[in-house]
Formats: sequence, structure tokens, C-alpha cells
Amino acid sequence: MSDPPLLLEARGVTMRFGGVTAVDSVDFALREVELRCLIGPNGAGKSTFFKTLTGQLRPTEGEIRLRGKTITGANSHAIARLGVGIKTQVPNVFNGLSVRENVFVAAARGKSAPAARRIVDQTLARLRLEPIAARIVGQLAHGDRQWVEIATVLAQEPDLILLDEPAAGMTHEEVLRTAELIREINQAHALIVVEHDMQFIRMIASTVTVFNQGRILIEDAVDVVLADQRVRDVYLGKAAA
Repeated sequence: MSDPPLLLEARGVTMRFGGVTAVDSVDFALREVELRCLIGPNGAGKSTFFKTLTGQLRPTEGEIRLRGKTITGANSHAIARLGVGIKTQVPNVFNGLSVRENVFVAAARGKSAPAARRIVDQTLARLRLEPIAARIVGQLAHGDRQWVEIATVLAQEPDLILLDEPAAGMTHEEVLRTAELIREINQAHALIVVEHDMQFIRMIASTVTVFNQGRILIEDAVDVVLADQRVRDVYLGKAAA
């Protein structure tokens, strides 16, 4: 059985800030409906690399391609229109609108109102958000707000979803639910997840890319990565055993 085709490819991506090289000649490839986790210690370059993929930063060197088409330096809105959904670490939602209204705003981009309403109903059901659909988002707890933003991303029907620390600040029960949700989403969507919570990584990941000092240290199956002594040395420490 052949591998799925490439969805996203980065070649020689470098990001410099003055004399500091935050990302150093990184090559990266993601296939259709693949889930990849990016991990690494603080300052390793993973978040900067993530921002070059989302259009928040234009790389100093290198090329990023989506289904063979270059997106290098395109802004976040242009990348979103090509089928990439982005969830940042800080929830990006309309606090004065209800959950349903937030999801409708996302679903209505380029679609008729009846089609958008169908997507809203499906998305709220998929994320089990119907009980809070009428609630004002600004009044919700942190975990609920995170899920609402994931709902707004899904409502845009992207092929690729980029998530920046989706489990940050969540309770244990919320983390379990988020892991279950990501596994379900991955049945139909490719995902790149930047995360530092190792237990969460174990719950969702099959392949992990580890950044260190702006480069990829290792890229392999999650169990191989988390057992690697180099990873323990730079990131996990003795507690990883």
C-alpha cells in the first residue's frame, strides 16, 4: 500500500532575527491526513517554524509548498483560503458573541447562509458543544473557549489544521477530551500540533518531530522519540523514563 501524497513540504526553511538564527535549514514533510507533533525545549525553534507555516512569519530563506504550490511568505488569510485552519495558543474568538454565532461567522466564509447553518449544526454536534451553543463565549471557562476555537477552525472545512498547544491550561479531564477530539479530527484532516505536554503527546501522536537549537534533532515514532537519550538530554530529563 503506497503512502498518501504529500500535503505540505518545507525545504531549507531558515528564520533569522538579526544575528540570531531561530530556525536553521529545516526540511519537513507532511502527508495527507497525517498527524504530526512538534516538540522541543523552550527556544528550540518549533514555535518559530510553526509561524512560518501559518504565515505569521516570512522565512528568511527556504520554501514552503502546499500540494506543490508555494505559500512562502503568504499571509495567514491567504493560507487559510487554501485550506489551512489555524488555532493559536491564545483563543482567538469573539467574546461578545455566542458559541453558535462564533462558529457561524467561521462557517459563512464563502458559503450561503443555509449551507453555513448546516456546517454549524454538524460542528457543534461533533465537538459536543450543543449544551453551550447559546452561551456568550466571553463567559466560558478556558477549556470551553479552546474547544470553541477548534470548532471555528473545523467549520472552515480545512484540509490541514495547525494547533498551537491545544491542551495548555486544561484540566486532566479536558485534556483527555481534547486528545479524543484530535484523534477523531485526524480521521479526515491532517494536523500539525505544537505541544509541550508529554502525556498529551503520548495520547495523540504517531510521529513526532523534535526541534533543538533551530534544527530537527530526530523525527520518528512517538515511542522511539520519547525513549531517545538525546531527547531526554535536551528536553525531557530523567523524569521521562
